Amino acid sequence: MALYRSIRFVRQFSTTPSSSISISKAKFKLRTEHDPDKALQIYSSVSNHYTSPVSSRYAQELTVQRLAKAHRYSDIESLIESHKKNPKITQEPFLCSLIRCYGKAGMFDHALKTYNQMDELGTPRSTVSFNALLAACNHSRLFDNVPQLFDEMPKKHGFVPDEVSYGILVKSFCEKGDPELALKTLKVMEKKGIEVTAVTFTTIYDLLYKKGKTDEAEHIWNEMVEKGCAIDVAAYNVRIGHAHGGEPEEVKRLIEDMASVGLRPDTISYNYLLTCYCKNGRLDEAMKLYGELEASGFKPKAATFRTLVHYLCKNGDFGTGYDVFKRSVFYNKIPDFATLKVLVEGLVAKKNKKDAKGLIRTVKKKFPPNVLNAWKKVEVELGLVSQEPSSDTPEVKEAGK
Repeated sequence: MALYRSIRFVRQFSTTPSSSISISKAKFKLRTEHDPDKALQIYSSVSNHYTSPVSSRYAQELTVQRLAKAHRYSDIESLIESHKKNPKITQEPFLCSLIRCYGKAGMFDHALKTYNQMDELGTPRSTVSFNALLAACNHSRLFDNVPQLFDEMPKKHGFVPDEVSYGILVKSFCEKGDPELALKTLKVMEKKGIEVTAVTFTTIYDLLYKKGKTDEAEHIWNEMVEKGCAIDVAAYNVRIGHAHGGEPEEVKRLIEDMASVGLRPDTISYNYLLTCYCKNGRLDEAMKLYGELEASGFKPKAATFRTLVHYLCKNGDFGTGYDVFKRSVFYNKIPDFATLKVLVEGLVAKKNKKDAKGLIRTVKKKFPPNVLNAWKKVEVELGLVSQEPSSDTPEVKEAGK
């Protein structure tokens, strides 16, 4: 039945959608919708009337990821293949979005087949589609295949890899945990006069940090600075991320350094500081920072709430933990099952079954279907048998509801 519904949705892509919504609204809905059939419905309402392939790529990828989590690979194939009948298929960016989607689903053989069909489909081939293919290979975790493609495809089709191509190659080596090959590739790029981007540098020194090679990582950082590489917030966040296991003052110093060069620290930057406070037992400062960020307009991430709830529960402050959970629902950034399970158990231990029931009823509507059985088991174990909504167990509302 699910497959029939999916195919029916795919057929709708070639006709006028019954109800259309904006791309931005579709993206918002897809980020919070775990049901693959509903995700397909949302995507069908925007797939035929976006202004460019880039504008709907994110919505398309989210839909494919929802299907992939449900292991509905035949539906993914039906969805993506239906797009090859679209007149836009002769536009390289449009076809690249299909290659990327197959990569996101881990279906690299289909991505390669699509790339090889470009002549047949009348789509011009350049470095752009080559980069999409390499990225799809990385997304499919076939890291050993990337160097082979890097050597073969340019010779076969007559183009020259660019800085993005080399960056993806470097990423494949780093994903394999091989910094030596990544550093060797940097030397090749320098010899050929190919720009080494901040993304490529960051990928390498992140791996060096992870392997405990701090001196080498710092050398790469200094090289970035010396060469005038446009260091961005993401690059700084890697440094901050590898410092946040220490003292909060060191993390604060790095954040101040970032601001001093004209970069605005983002939520990820401050999440590291918040986590550092928590790890050092300074929960009051963590909560104060959270309040200041929220007041300043920073939008917290699920990791923000997961960290706060985890450490508040660890400290036995389940009441405040529940208050933080309610804010996570407001922002639609709800922590994971394991974190909330500890919170529910703590609420029950503190004789607060009302909030425990309200929490479970809320998350059962937000979590993907594969987690529902786990929550039902928790209800039974804690004596919180699910009931119809009532005034004594209110459901927590999210933002905009």
